[in-house]
Amino acid sequence: MGKNAAVRRLDLGYFIRPASETGGPQPRVEPVLAYLVRHDRGLILFDTGMGNAGPGTEAHYRPRRRELRDALSASGVALDDISLVVNCHLHFDHCGGNPLLGGKPMLVQDIELATARRGNYTVDELVDFPGATYEQVSGETEVWPGVWIIPTPGHTQGHQSLVLRQGDGTVVLAGQAHDFASHFASDLLARHAALHGVEQPLPPYQHWLDRLAHFDPRRVLFAHDCSVWEPPQVGVTPSDPAPR
Repeated sequence: MGKNAAVRRLDLGYFIRPASETGGPQPRVEPVLAYLVRHDRGLILFDTGMGNAGPGTEAHYRPRRRELRDALSASGVALDDISLVVNCHLHFDHCGGNPLLGGKPMLVQDIELATARRGNYTVDELVDFPGATYEQVSGETEVWPGVWIIPTPGHTQGHQSLVLRQGDGTVVLAGQAHDFASHFASDLLARHAALHGVEQPLPPYQHWLDRLAHFDPRRVLFAHDCSVWEPPQVGVTPSDPAPR
């Protein structure tokens, strides 16, 4: 990826997660974020915002949307300019704008698409629509030079993240692999402690953190958190072995 490549965050609205899903006594307002990636080969759109999910889901989450067209326009981009769509997964708040991008290649894990098509998972009309053009991925792949899709299952079995090599370091678009940057930081520190032989008990962490740590990320961005994870010290991340 060239040194002038850029990642731009797109604000696509917010929803209200009810207290029954927050683990606490209060509901929580969460942003819905997508990311526009400028690459030498074109523009990648990572996630596309919230689609209409029907009256039950609408009442449950009370979403407030910003139109994808408007968000892209604020970045000087039109829908026709997008070269490639990558969805971290196919829940309604991540693939809602996909029908606006019919004919564009949409990269998704094969297990995620199969799960979505079995029903009772997402909004069917947001998955199969006129012009839907899926390129199914099975595991890890380098999409374009310096751009990797990495499976990060957990939130869904077919969840995936996007890893981008940039001139000033690697950026990870983590989607909903973690809900919050602080959760990612905690898991990365748990991995750090395990690698350095700290005595159990230690909190478990997702095995795919080993692969993400291999890329030595400088920034990790999320779908529902405006905070950005950065290593506590440049050149020494929590995933690195202790300096000798």
